[in-house]
Amino acid sequence: MVRSKAAPKKPKRGVDFKKIKRKIGRKLPPPKNATNTQIKSKAIVLPEQSVASERVGLAVSKKGLTLRELLQQTSHHNAKIRKAALTGIKDLVLKHPSELKLHKLAIIEKLRERICDNDKVVGETLYQLLKTVIFPSSKEDITGAVISLLMAYIFNAMTHMAIDIRLMAFKFFELVVLSYPFSFMLYAEKVLDYYIDILRNNQIYLQEKNKLKNTLGGLVQCLSLLASKNEKEDRLHEENQNIVEKKRLHTFELEIYKDDAGISSIDKKLLDLVPILINCFQESTTLIRAMPIIDAQSFDCMLCTLQCINLAVKIVVHKIKKPFVSTGPFPPSLSDGPDMMRSSMFVYLKKLWEIFPVVQMHQSAEKEDDRYFTLNVGITEIFLHLSEWINDGTLATEKFLEFIENFLLGQVISSAGTHLLPKKVHVEKHLGSVLPFIPGLISQVTGSWKTSLLEGFTGAFKNCKVDSKLILAYLSALEEMLLPMENQSLLSFTFSYPDLLSYQIAWIQELPKILLQLGDKHPSVSKVVLKLILKIGQSSLPDSPLSLEYDYLQWPLREFYSTRRFSVIAGTIQYGPFTKLPNDCQEVALCCLYYFSNLSSDFLKSLTYCCLCDDLEPLILLRIIEVLHSSYKAGHVQISDQIGFLVTLVARFRVFPEIFISEGICMENEGKVSNQKTFKSVTGAVFTCLSQMGDNSLILKLLCKNIFNEISQKPPLDNIHGLLRMINVLDTRPTKLPEEDISSLSSYLSSYMVDAASYIPENVDVAVHSDGISIYQYYFQPCIFLFYRSDRLLYYILKFLDSLIIEDNMLLSSSSDVKSASEPLRRVHAVTFILIFMHNDGRLHRSLSSSEATVKCILQNICKLLGSSKFSMTLEERHRIQSLFDHLKTRVCKLHCWDVGDLEKV
Repeated sequence: MVRSKAAPKKPKRGVDFKKIKRKIGRKLPPPKNATNTQIKSKAIVLPEQSVASERVGLAVSKKGLTLRELLQQTSHHNAKIRKAALTGIKDLVLKHPSELKLHKLAIIEKLRERICDNDKVVGETLYQLLKTVIFPSSKEDITGAVISLLMAYIFNAMTHMAIDIRLMAFKFFELVVLSYPFSFMLYAEKVLDYYIDILRNNQIYLQEKNKLKNTLGGLVQCLSLLASKNEKEDRLHEENQNIVEKKRLHTFELEIYKDDAGISSIDKKLLDLVPILINCFQESTTLIRAMPIIDAQSFDCMLCTLQCINLAVKIVVHKIKKPFVSTGPFPPSLSDGPDMMRSSMFVYLKKLWEIFPVVQMHQSAEKEDDRYFTLNVGITEIFLHLSEWINDGTLATEKFLEFIENFLLGQVISSAGTHLLPKKVHVEKHLGSVLPFIPGLISQVTGSWKTSLLEGFTGAFKNCKVDSKLILAYLSALEEMLLPMENQSLLSFTFSYPDLLSYQIAWIQELPKILLQLGDKHPSVSKVVLKLILKIGQSSLPDSPLSLEYDYLQWPLREFYSTRRFSVIAGTIQYGPFTKLPNDCQEVALCCLYYFSNLSSDFLKSLTYCCLCDDLEPLILLRIIEVLHSSYKAGHVQISDQIGFLVTLVARFRVFPEIFISEGICMENEGKVSNQKTFKSVTGAVFTCLSQMGDNSLILKLLCKNIFNEISQKPPLDNIHGLLRMINVLDTRPTKLPEEDISSLSSYLSSYMVDAASYIPENVDVAVHSDGISIYQYYFQPCIFLFYRSDRLLYYILKFLDSLIIEDNMLLSSSSDVKSASEPLRRVHAVTFILIFMHNDGRLHRSLSSSEATVKCILQNICKLLGSSKFSMTLEERHRIQSLFDHLKTRVCKLHCWDVGDLEKV
């Protein structure tokens, strides 16, 4: 094979620049003629100017930002940073409350800029910051000037082009009004204009239900403030009415209130607002009827709409009912007064009347029926404000009255048109708003509807439990229908409808039952019931049917005070709720007693047992005595019953003395606080009543019969002491007591004196005044007055003391028992001291002189007893008795001018 020849090489040419291949990303070297500008120096460190050192001592958030930095970030273009800044402000203020207190104005001025924020999340975060932190922490510091800073931006947001910002502005305004109610009255007209403007947009109402609910909630709050303002003005007007009348007498001019001078601008705006709200409700009703089920948002919006209509109508009706006075130079025209307002209101509400009751066209669940029932109740309440004019033929009232009747009976109309029994809690929730209108409605309707409503109301009242929240509403309605004298229209209604009396009697009969069921658990409700009973008694004419029914209340009211139940063993007293109620309730209950035309004996017994309760306060006990005495003077209590009450009270009052001598008594009353001062106050009040009851001779005769009966039951010494003083109050010298009473009194009095002598200690000198002697002097004092007034009574007592000594002599001759032998010693001790006390009182010297033979006989028998060999005594006892007897002989001989030696010879 032949090889091919190689190609000839080309000759080399001259090259000006050499091409250099460089890798991509490699930095080009500087040119050879480049100037080096690099400067090398050491770093300068200034530790005092670092950022960390500037924050020392400042309040910072979790991310280390100060309040100033957070406020600056609220204006950042990034919504997330604005939200984070608001959250940081919340954390910082909660951690450092002083920051808000120091920079409150600066914080609000900066935060108000976010009211018109385009981001929904930022707006909601600002709302929560104001609601939970800023407003609660600055409740007292924020004034009208600070509110004005917020309101400028809120009003700006209310006119914003973005619908979300407009709706959010109303939510901010509601928050301001809830936190600071005074703010609404400053901007009422302007705010109502904005509400009217936003509610005219039907598209908003249909598409933005959730946000519109907040808007309507704010309107409810604003209208509630207007309504409460009217109520407050009415109360102030009633309080100052007397003052105003006095001024008119001197000025000869009619006082005019600003609110009465024609229709105000706020009233006109409410008249514009009502038809807008009704149109919204009417369109919503049309939509929900086509729905298979009403959704929660639609229901809430409709309910808020009805609440707004209700408040607006309430305010306008209040304006219509107030007296209209023109302040201009010309008389008022029909287009500028209450008549125009009334006619306009009926025109607007006619559309609402046409869709009542709201009923779904198809079958629905029980929950749906409850929702429709709630809406119908809301409509009912609106028209109840107009009940005074609703019966003039303007509107057909049958469906309205039928709904109220079924409502009182606890029935609702279902979607199928049948009557159902809704949940009791659901009915009670709405019944409270309707009950205040029932009396006025009953007074307006005629024919069979009057009976139907009365029947329904009575049945609902009887079925209401005493612990229900509705009980006060029922009682208020009862008061309005039971006391027609306060309302002229109801007074005429009573005469035109006599059948009302049977219902009034049924209502009155329920009041004691309510008191007993309440017990002492609900004193505020008990006070309302007692006040109603008191007003019935005060307003009832004598011998009228209501007055007779009021007297019949004594029988069921006995258990309210106390009752005595008898068992096989013994009778026990069961105290009623009266003893445990507060003093203000007890006072009202006692005032009711005065208006019973005739207090029965059984009721007085119940009241007497109540007075004997240890837990009853002394002031209430004295008040009972005072009220019953007033009733007696008014002729409402029989004289025998009044005396029986006073005697039983003194005889059975449980006294706990300050000093207990007997060991048994001390054990029984252990731990008890002495109430002797209370007993003295009670007896003092009783004595005052006795002295004012009339003829003392007749009173004393009736009194002694009761006193002897009580003393025969052997009450304690303190009670007998009080009973004896009752006789002293009425008796005179010479005594008014007949012979048979003196004889009976002597037997009781003798035992009392001997029992009281047990307080005298046996081991004290007669010249020394011990506590025991002072106590005996206290018990012995009533006896002194009785002896002073009746020599016959003193003679009987001395004969009884002599018989005691004779019995002691017989006891020694018939028994040698140690216990029987000690009995004469105690009797001698008691008789000796009793005689010493008699002779020490100068008032009895004359009476004792006439009975000196009996006194001498007593001394002789004592001598025989002491000289008996069977009378065993220790030397100490003999010395004590002998000293006491010698003292007695000295006093007796000095009084009767006897020779001591002759007496000793006996």
